[in-house]
Parts: sequence; structure tokens; C-alpha cells
Amino acid sequence: MKVLMVLTSHDQLGNTGRKTGFWLEELAAPYYVFKEAGYEITLASPNGGQPPLDPKSNEPDFQTAATRRFEADAEANKALANTAKLAEVSAEDFDTVFYPGGHGPLWDLAESKDSSGLIESFISANKHVALVCHAPGVLRHVKASDGRALVDGKKVTGFTNTEEAAVGLTDVVPFLVEDELKAKGGIYSSGADWASYVVQDGLLITGQNPASSTDAAERLIEALKASS
Repeated sequence: MKVLMVLTSHDQLGNTGRKTGFWLEELAAPYYVFKEAGYEITLASPNGGQPPLDPKSNEPDFQTAATRRFEADAEANKALANTAKLAEVSAEDFDTVFYPGGHGPLWDLAESKDSSGLIESFISANKHVALVCHAPGVLRHVKASDGRALVDGKKVTGFTNTEEAAVGLTDVVPFLVEDELKAKGGIYSSGADWASYVVQDGLLITGQNPASSTDAAERLIEALKASS
């Protein structure tokens, strides 16, 4: 199985002067779930090359066994330093796609025609798409084959308004993931803040927050096995 993991290239946290990017656990945990399943992993980002890491995600409070393993993994770090350009990857070359979150995707991937087109290609080819935490916000402009929003009428989850408030960024982010998914017609639900919560509706798998990363990747593998 070949899995594409799509990361943000955006590193500015609005007008705060602080840095953002992808959330390390949301890359590292699924990366090893896929690795241990024998999947071939390709990393991509809008700009290609080294994507920006949200520095907060590497603070001691947010480190996990998976993040420490990733940091010590020369092969993983080489792959991260050399991500493919998003515009140059094709859904035809992969069995599935997984989007880690972090705040960065709300600025670039959410507005990227390359990203929207890629997700639409995966769905139209009957391939699963998984997104975790802030990454479900990337679905805001993605269309179904009938032209409606992809999430319209679909069960979804993503970073909650209360989780965003807890990290103090409600007025910094360009939009709130929960509100946007609801506005596009998504049947939004969530679990307890900061606890793992994953929703699947057909080809679409979404996870609520960093704690959902492993479970979302495992749900994706189960779905791929069931459909093969």
C-alpha cells in the first residue's frame, strides 16, 4: 500500500509574530502506524522541501513516544526534509492520503486548489481520505462529484471550538474548523476535548485532535483492508 501524507508549508501564526506549521504528533504517530503496516510513505507539501514544524508541538508537554522516535529516525527526517511538491503528486500513484494538522493548514492547504483537486481525485477514484485535528478544515472548498461540498451530509469531526478557545487562538485563526464543517453541511460531532475521537463516513475519515492521530491512522488501515 502506498500512502501520501500532506503537510502544510505555512509557518506564520496569523499576525501574532509567532510560528506555526504542522503538529509533530499528528505526523509521527500515523507515520509509524503506516510504517509498521508495511506501507510505503510519501510526504508532500505545497512548497516541497522541509515543511515548518509548529515549535509548540515539540515542547516537553506535547512529546510522545512517537515524536521522540521520529526525531531520532534519520530516514524519517530525510523524508521530511525532502517532501514532494503538492502540485506534482497524483492520486493515481497512491492508495490513500492522510493529512496531519497543526494550525498551518488553515492558511495554505485550506485555500489550495492543488489540495482540493487532489482530495477530489482520491474520492472520485473510490480511495479513502483521512484528516486529523485542524486538517479537516482543508475540506472547506472540496467538492463532491455533484458540485456540492464534499462534507455536506457527511459525518465529520475536527478540532473543536472549545479546544481552539483553550489554546487561545479563536481570534487568530482564519476560521474555526468546527464552525466551517457545520457551515458546509457536515454532520459534525465531537468527543471530550483532548480525547481521541474518530469518525468515518464512507471514504472520509476525520479525527478530532492530536490524541486522535493514531486511531485515525488505524481506522484508515482497517478501511483499506475491508475494501481490498
